[in-house]
Amino acid sequence: MTGASRGIGAAIARAFAADGCRVAVHYGSSAAAAADVLASLTGDGHVLAQADLGDADSIRAMVDGVAAEFGRIDVLVNNAGVFVAHPIESVDYETWQAAWSEHIAVNLVGAANVTWCALQHMPRGGSSRIVNVGSRGAFRGEPKNPAYGATKAGIAAFGQSIAKSLGHEGISVTTIAPGFVETDMAAESLAERGDEIRGQSPFNRVPSAEEVAHAVLFLASPEAEWVSGTVLDFNGASWFRL
Repeated sequence: MTGASRGIGAAIARAFAADGCRVAVHYGSSAAAAADVLASLTGDGHVLAQADLGDADSIRAMVDGVAAEFGRIDVLVNNAGVFVAHPIESVDYETWQAAWSEHIAVNLVGAANVTWCALQHMPRGGSSRIVNVGSRGAFRGEPKNPAYGATKAGIAAFGQSIAKSLGHEGISVTTIAPGFVETDMAAESLAERGDEIRGQSPFNRVPSAEEVAHAVLFLASPEAEWVSGTVLDFNGASWFRL
């Protein structure tokens, strides 16, 4: 799974390992954090997998290496993503362009390339799963980070497109769209306006990364074939799509 060195990705890696799976812990540059996650996993046979998701050749080498180690790839979780503020009303043109390039390269094209490469090693016939980690921001808007919102909307559309393509192969594809989650990435926002953020949900809280991980584990399960093509809103009734 991609982006597994911290936060939601680390929690998903631990959930799959606890369920008896061998896990590839992908990271881009945080080797020490990824090694800590690897050491925390239940069971044996897990591996580290490094790749720059903005580099197509790096992605292919990483995925092929994982497949060679495991023999096949049953489940892909596209979790990696960047989130860099770039409000249109206040950033300069160079910052604007750089933000869009980075978000598209990692959040969208990188995920698409990982998916293509992983598909070459996926069994057909009903057991393989692709789960994309999207965002509530794809649907409600991200005023300080429009490229993030746009790329997360793109990953949802991408998932639905390949769900149509791969259903006849017995491969289920889903997307989960969390709102705020208790992670390092959200820590600054929660510190600054935690009461307002928690109050967006009638439960008056934000979920843990482990709660997201349990939902992803279900979407990757054999029982989840018939939810292929769906986007699971995971936001505690804080936002609704019509």
